[in-house]
Amino acid sequence: MAGKIVIDTERCKGCGLCVVVCPKNCIVISNHSNKNGYFPAQVTNSDCTGCAMCAIICPDVAIEVFYESKVEAAKSNKKGKPNLIKEKA
Repeated sequence: MAGKIVIDTERCKGCGLCVVVCPKNCIVISNHSNKNGYFPAQVTNSDCTGCAMCAIICPDVAIEVFYESKVEAAKSNKKGKPNLIKEKA
């Protein structure tokens, strides 16, 4: 996963613009309403590429996208895992 989508469901009015622009179909409109009576957007899967098109188009500024580069992901994976490649002696 290169990106992570965080939606403020109480701020979202469920306009659906983010659903339309998402190239990976990571966002859908929820079946449950928020405290204001709107049906907000929600994240459905973790295929997010971090393109941030959803955050750019959101008129309510209810979406944040966090992007993890491949280099950062590789570094974070190496910290806790043992080295599987052994050097020849």
